Amino acid sequence: MKYLPDWLLRYRRAWFAGDLTAGVIVTVMLIPQSLAYALLAGLPPEVGLYASILPIVAYALFGTSMALAVGPVAVASLMTASALQPLAAAGSAEYIALAVQLSLLSGVMLLAFGVMRLGFLAYFLSHPVISGFITGSAVLIATGQLKHILGVKVAGSDMADVVTGLLHALPQTRPVTLAIGVGSLLFLWAAKNYLSRILVRIGVPAGAADISVKLAPMFAVIASTAIVAIFRLDETAGVSVVGVVPSGLPQIALAIPGASTIGQLWLPALLISLIGFVESVSVAQSLALKRQQRIRPDRELLGLGAANVASALSGGYPVTGGFARSVVNFAAGAQTPLAGVISAALMAVVIASLTGLFHYLPHAVLAATIIIAVTSLIDTATLREAWHYDRADALSLIATAGGVIVLGVEAGILAGVALSLGVLVWRSSRPHIARIGRVPGTEHFRNVARHTVETVPGLLALRVDESLYFANASAFEDTVEALVAADPATRNVLLVCSAVNQIDATALGVLDQLEQSLAKRGIRFMLAEVKGPVMDRLAHTALGQRLRDRVFLSTHDAFTRVAAD
Repeated sequence: MKYLPDWLLRYRRAWFAGDLTAGVIVTVMLIPQSLAYALLAGLPPEVGLYASILPIVAYALFGTSMALAVGPVAVASLMTASALQPLAAAGSAEYIALAVQLSLLSGVMLLAFGVMRLGFLAYFLSHPVISGFITGSAVLIATGQLKHILGVKVAGSDMADVVTGLLHALPQTRPVTLAIGVGSLLFLWAAKNYLSRILVRIGVPAGAADISVKLAPMFAVIASTAIVAIFRLDETAGVSVVGVVPSGLPQIALAIPGASTIGQLWLPALLISLIGFVESVSVAQSLALKRQQRIRPDRELLGLGAANVASALSGGYPVTGGFARSVVNFAAGAQTPLAGVISAALMAVVIASLTGLFHYLPHAVLAATIIIAVTSLIDTATLREAWHYDRADALSLIATAGGVIVLGVEAGILAGVALSLGVLVWRSSRPHIARIGRVPGTEHFRNVARHTVETVPGLLALRVDESLYFANASAFEDTVEALVAADPATRNVLLVCSAVNQIDATALGVLDQLEQSLAKRGIRFMLAEVKGPVMDRLAHTALGQRLRDRVFLSTHDAFTRVAAD
């Protein structure tokens, strides 16, 4: 029993109705999404279905979210296509094998991160970088799907090639395909923006109305498939359809990638792992908070890792937690991951016996489903907020989005991460240094430029609001020297270290040199409010030994000492 997940050990019969309802509803939503995202990834439709069975069960066993719906998602599908298209022809046996191995590598990486409790690595991807990456990816995805709406063939995978190809292919547009694609786009857009309000007005409960909106793609799939089948539009009008989807459950097999394959796929696998983890955890946390539940990020790494390994074992491709499906799963009443297990069982039934129903499904409808899904990911709100609050973050977002669109997925996100880390270093290299004084009648000390405070003659008291390290140590030294030169009466320099969490070797050398330089001019260098871990390391240095009687517990004590002298 100890090997069973906690949710199963404490399962209540009253939860089953909600789990069953959510499982059925998510399955209806998952079918068209699995087919559409496989198309986006450049894979046969059955691969998307394969990625929607065992990964869900694996996450249910190891994950901690009660509502996260794991499976194929748009961004991971785009990243899969971006990684594999330079290596093999889309849809070929080699391409499918590489997709499976990419999922295996991603799963192994996530499992390793989980075992080593390295969930913090994902925080190297700041919110503006993630937002910019998803926004740029959404633009790439939507643009790439236009060829299916027009019914034309376009070579190339980067934005420039796709746009050029679309312009050249416009004269070959198939009118019936265009009508189906545009009609599906308009229906899905109208359903997304108006259907819920209409249903509520006619008496449908708000929850049911919202779920109906999420299921609109399934309605579009059923209607368009029936029309194409009845009028044989694939033969009479050249409408591109899914065609034969092999029936039968996926075979379990493990394909171990060779050294050359690992060399080609390790970076895409790492990026897919990190992006998928961040996306999943953000969704899982937001849903858990609504029910006063908690998730465990390191266990989420294990859950997502197991899901990707399971996907590889069953012939699938990289998966992660999907936002839209998770929200529907939550709203439909899912209480535990059993809802996902039910969904996986129903998907198995579909794959085993119902794949023939997808034969006449038009690619244009799947493309419309993708376009409507990804356009909601374009995050202009974050850009506006960041622009007004912090231009550097806004520029990181724009640079990441632009990099993804112009340079490609991997180069774009690496550029965004590099820029984000560069901004971090740039900011910390220019620390805020405040000259402080005492608030009259208190033991509180504030910036002399912002408050009316009292100062002690001959005392230069400075508070540095940053750890001291190689990038900012010289800037701190220059500031002190400039202030000392501006006031020849200075006889004491006090550094308040309340915000200093670390002093690295470079900064230690600068402080040592500064103390000796000031001492030669008859100026005493002092420290106050040094944190315990910093003082523990400082005490064993030559500087610490010289400052032994000049380190004060509080700024008040230092001021009192100087005033008494």
